[in-house]
Amino acid sequence: MSVSADAVQLDVCDDGVGVIRLDRPPVNALDSVAQAALRKAAEEAAFRADVRAVVLYGGPKVFSAGGDIKEMAAMSYVDMIGHAERLQGAFTAVADIPKPVIAAINGPALGGGCELALTADIRVCATESVLGLPEVLLGVIPGAGGTQRLPRIIGIAKAKDLIFTGRAVGAEEAERIGLVDRVVAAVDVLPEAMAIARRLAAGPAIALRAAKAAIDRGANTDIASGLEIERSLFAGLFATEDRITGMRGFIADGPGRARFAGR
Repeated sequence: MSVSADAVQLDVCDDGVGVIRLDRPPVNALDSVAQAALRKAAEEAAFRADVRAVVLYGGPKVFSAGGDIKEMAAMSYVDMIGHAERLQGAFTAVADIPKPVIAAINGPALGGGCELALTADIRVCATESVLGLPEVLLGVIPGAGGTQRLPRIIGIAKAKDLIFTGRAVGAEEAERIGLVDRVVAAVDVLPEAMAIARRLAAGPAIALRAAKAAIDRGANTDIASGLEIERSLFAGLFATEDRITGMRGFIADGPGRARFAGR
């Protein structure tokens, strides 16, 4: 089943995986229309019970070359006040999907494309891919979360290096600094991301939701508050059917054999 717009499509597979596909040739530039469509697809994926994991995909050649510079070049300061809020809102909608999100990156992921990849929980990229935030070379800074998400993923010093210089990194360096998690041949990017998503979609949905919330919310607070968040979410899982299934399955058959219902 597919929920589509001109620039973004949400395709839902029978195995519980939803694929958010960027579809704005030739380079998936994220203009205002694409941003609105992205937000709609993300909110749909977050809401739907039949979507238990999400793959972000830009196609076999380009993940996304970033924002539509021609559109932004014509904007004034006043125009950008509203546009920046909508831009960040679209990307935050992806980051806030309460389910595992895997980015499948073929080709370049630059500027807004890289920032979109940063909203994912796991990033798989092709050996030929390049990633970067070149906004400073245009006289601006990343505006779709790059200055906030990148340091949290690769550390402040490395993030400053990439953002200050605007340089792009290849797949090998991206993996070394933690910008991506797996590097595979281009033809294997989508299959690898789908395999990860299918495995997670078959897992305990409420526990995965809790794990994501604990990590994301805890990363933005002090350790004591983070532990309180974890403790509350951990205890709450004892009200779920999957907790009973998982613990009984472990006692009877050992780890990794339980079949979860997502309840």
